[in-house]
This record gives sequence, structure tokens and C-alpha cells, in this order.
Amino acid sequence: MASERSAAPAGAEVLVASNRGPVSYALAEGGALTAKRGGGGLVSGLSAIGSDTDAVWVCAALGDGDREAVRRTGGALDPGDTGGQRVRMLDIPAEVYTAAYNGIANSALWFVHHMLYQTPLEPVFDAEFRAQWASYESYNRAFAQALADEAAEGAAVLVQDYHLALVPGMLRTLRPDVRIAHFSHTPWAPPEYFRMLPDDIARQLLEGMLGADRLGFLTRRWADAFAACCEAVVGGTGDTRIGVYGLGADAGFLRERSQQEDVAERLSALREQIGTGPDGTARKTVVRVDRTELSKNIVRGLLAYRQLLAEHPSWRERVVHIAFAYPSRQDLAVYREYTAEVGRVAEAINSEYGTADWQPVVLHVKDDFARSLAAYRLADVALVNPIRDGMNLVAKEIPVVSDQGCALVLSREAGAHEELGQDALTVNPYDVSGTARALHEALSMDDGERSERTARLAAAATALPPAQWFLKQLRALREGTPRADAR
Repeated sequence: MASERSAAPAGAEVLVASNRGPVSYALAEGGALTAKRGGGGLVSGLSAIGSDTDAVWVCAALGDGDREAVRRTGGALDPGDTGGQRVRMLDIPAEVYTAAYNGIANSALWFVHHMLYQTPLEPVFDAEFRAQWASYESYNRAFAQALADEAAEGAAVLVQDYHLALVPGMLRTLRPDVRIAHFSHTPWAPPEYFRMLPDDIARQLLEGMLGADRLGFLTRRWADAFAACCEAVVGGTGDTRIGVYGLGADAGFLRERSQQEDVAERLSALREQIGTGPDGTARKTVVRVDRTELSKNIVRGLLAYRQLLAEHPSWRERVVHIAFAYPSRQDLAVYREYTAEVGRVAEAINSEYGTADWQPVVLHVKDDFARSLAAYRLADVALVNPIRDGMNLVAKEIPVVSDQGCALVLSREAGAHEELGQDALTVNPYDVSGTARALHEALSMDDGERSERTARLAAAATALPPAQWFLKQLRALREGTPRADAR
């Protein structure tokens, strides 16, 4: 409504909204703030649009350091901290943020889209859930208002992910003149699973997203699932257009970064830790790099490796499973328990099969990007077996960085399978025996075939690198026909 519309003087022409911004702050005991810049597709994309375009990134303060930065700056961060980008950080009350982020986004929406619930016991949508939902609405409303305040007339607004599903509809009410896109970085649940959500909330989520001019998904499968949910719950997608944008790996960055000195040091350390087999040759490696996120299926991957050793004794002392399992969401009990289980299974394999000269599983739980790149380089086999994954960039990054070529064992439930499946060894993520067979096949693959597959995988993996991924969506939003209700 015109009376609700925020004033829009000389605001930003392009706006990005995401829960996490391009910079985070650490607060020292003495009160000093240290800024740490991040990377990724959005950072690359905003940099690629050019300095002549007025752009702003709206994000939330995530911790004490971020909140202190907002208090000192009023939310308009110092460009010296952000690499020259205009960033508006929102200090949403901590209790509201926690309920919205942990209570709804990560404990409900993530679980629905990744189909993670143990349905005899969960979910339970009770009074506590309703209170958390109210916080999720408040959190989304704060973003919508900030975007409305910052946007120039007719600006392009690109909203990111399941944290901000309500923002397009809210922003549409505040600023009917702007063009709005929303991109989902997760899978989308099929209607029968999505409708576990309370009916009114399922409808509210879909109608919130349908406030956008354009919706983007990582694969056609997820886009079709969203459209099917809309058909079942609200009768269709209306004027909103749906596109598919398969985020690719940044080959230039990965190849340059993987050759730096700190990576070489970690590569040398890993090779020493892996050691050589009984015949003196280098042991083969099965590499996985994941967060201990429930959907990543790390435990079943370890069980498949154990079955490989049990059924194919010839691989004992000749292969090492390098498993990087970086702790994720440890403020949630179910994630702490899962992380502990990963450690228990890895230890059990080492106890059962290890020898004085051979550690079957090398498990690292401290996040180290340089060490991850070192593992990418020496991988003979990459194991990517998620229960369900929007894309999975690890599956795309390892073939790009691998020194000698690697065989990719890939879950059919990863979004990346849509682009990489032809040259991967496909597995059902629940089938431990099938995954063990695929690992044996991958380890047994001859060098020529592995090299040829790796080249094709790397080409497919880099077809739409981050900057082009962002710019393609921005062009589609700017060039598309505006919605009827925005004219």
C-alpha cells in the first residue's frame, strides 16, 4: 500500500540480503575489533558488477563482535573492513535471532528440505515452535524494512536462502517498485514432506517466496519440487518466474590458492601421515571434506569404508581414508551427538584394522582450508555421499584441484549429481554395501580412465563459476517483465 511504502531517495541500485555477510568481527578483551572478510559466490558477484553500480549488502550481526561493530557504526560498516563494499549489518535482538536461526531455520526448515526428521518422534509443532516462528517473522521483517530503506527506485534485490523466505512478500508490500529475486541454496522438499509443516506456516512460506519476481534453485529437481508444493498448497506459482542456476566452482581461485606455500606444507604433512604400503609405494587415498552436518552422511561413509576393508583384504595397508569432518552447529545437541558418533566410528575402524605402520582413517576435526586443499590435491577417490544436498561444491572442487586425477563417488541425492553424474560412480546414500562396492571400483580404476573422467568433471564443475552465477541471476531479474502487481 502506498501509505506503507518507505521513502527511497538516492538508494542502492543492487541489493543482496543474506543471514551471513561478507565480513565478521572478533571482539578482543581490550575492546579492539578485528574484521575478517569472507569469500564465495556473492562476494565475487558483487565485485563483478563494477564500481559504477551502487550496491549494498544487508546481513545480520551473528555474534558479540558483529553487534559491537553495529553499535559503533550504526550498522553502516567501514568500507575498509569490507573490501570497499557497502554493507549494512542488522543488530536483531539476540534472543529473536537465536529463535529464528536455530529454532526455525536450522531446526525446522533445514530438516524439512533435507528430509532429516525421525518421524516417530519429530517434528513437534507446539507452543514453543509458534513462539520461535514469531521470532522468524520478526527477523525477516527487519531485513525487509532495511532493504526497503536502502533501495533506489526500481532497484534489483537478491534475497538469499531459507533464512529469509518471508522477505520477498514483506518487501513487496513495502516497496512494490523494486524487482525481487530469491535464491534457495538448499534442496526443496517434495509436497508430502513439506506438508508436515503446519498448514498456515507452509502457506505463509510459499506466499512469502512468491512475493518475488524470480525464484532461483540449484537444480531442476528442486525447482520442480517447489512448484509442486505451490500447486498443492496455494494453487500454483502465479506471476513468479522460476529459474535454475547451478553454482559452479571458481577454478582460477582454487588452482591458484592450492599451489600456495601453506597448502604445500600441509600436503607434505599429510603424505607423511599416510605413509607407504608394504611394497613401498604411496598408499591410495579416499578423501572426504565436510562439516559434521547431519545431511552429509559421514557415518555411513565410514561404515562403507569399513566394509571395503572387510570384504577386500587386499586394500588393507594400501589405502587411507582422509576424513575431514569439521564441527557444525555445535550449539544444537543433535549435532554434538552426531559429531561424537563420527569420532567413535573412525576410532573403531582404526582399532579393528590399524597396524603399527598403518592408520586406516585419518580424521581431522579442526577447520583448515589450506589442509582441505592439500587433501583435494592428493585424492585418488573423492567420497561425496550426502543424504540430500542442494549442490555440494566439494564434489565440484576436488576434480578441479586434483594433481593426478580422482574418481568421484557421488550420491544421487546431491544436486551436483545433475551435472556430474555421467562421470561419477553413483551411489544410493543409504546403501552402505553399494557404497563399499563403488569405493572398490573407484580405487581399482586405471589411471587413464580416472584422468579422462576428471577432466570432464572439472569442465562440468566450472561451467557457471560464482561471479557469472550471480550476474546471470541479476540480468534475468533486470531484463525480465515486471510483475503485474508492481506496475
